[in-house]
Amino acid sequence: MNPRSRPLDVALIAGFAALIAVCALLPDIKTGAGVPFSLQTFGVLLVGACLGPVRGFLAVTLYLAGGAIGLPIFSGGAAGLGHFTGPTAGYLVAFPLAAALCGYLVSRNRERASDFTLVFTAGLLSSFLLIHTLGALNLAWRADMSIKAAFIYDAQFFPGDVLKNVAMALVATSVHRAFGWLMPRSTAPAERSAALEPSAA
Repeated sequence: MNPRSRPLDVALIAGFAALIAVCALLPDIKTGAGVPFSLQTFGVLLVGACLGPVRGFLAVTLYLAGGAIGLPIFSGGAAGLGHFTGPTAGYLVAFPLAAALCGYLVSRNRERASDFTLVFTAGLLSSFLLIHTLGALNLAWRADMSIKAAFIYDAQFFPGDVLKNVAMALVATSVHRAFGWLMPRSTAPAERSAALEPSAA
């Protein structure tokens, strides 16, 4: 984070953490086909896509910390440290990592941050590589299930996550078109090398 914009960064982190809480507390969406789904992961990935890897990670971590200390801001109004030792703990642990990965993928292509395909792909990859993987592995451990059974159980949430990533990409690209300064610039390797070279006398 740039020290010159630290107050803004803190405000954005806190504001987007509150946004995740609101998404988690909204009633589950019933599709009429398959299981209902909440907007919690929508909020998590939206934060990463809008704020970038560092601020996205910190915003989700702040949200989790609030729930851990007893604020009823987890899905369904739940709270408490017990959620970090139960069957769904893997999903919670994966949230800040997924936000960071999504933010990293978008920030590496900052000039295309308003590109729907880029943001949708970043969100989908982050969701499937981290949230579903860590969630299913912890589920197998904590719920005494086989890994295969845990992944089969987790697969029922795939359609909902695809739809949530479509919505997330639509919102995030609109945000970047309106507030192009929001996504921090990612320094490319060549730029970093140039910055380290001594200036000519």
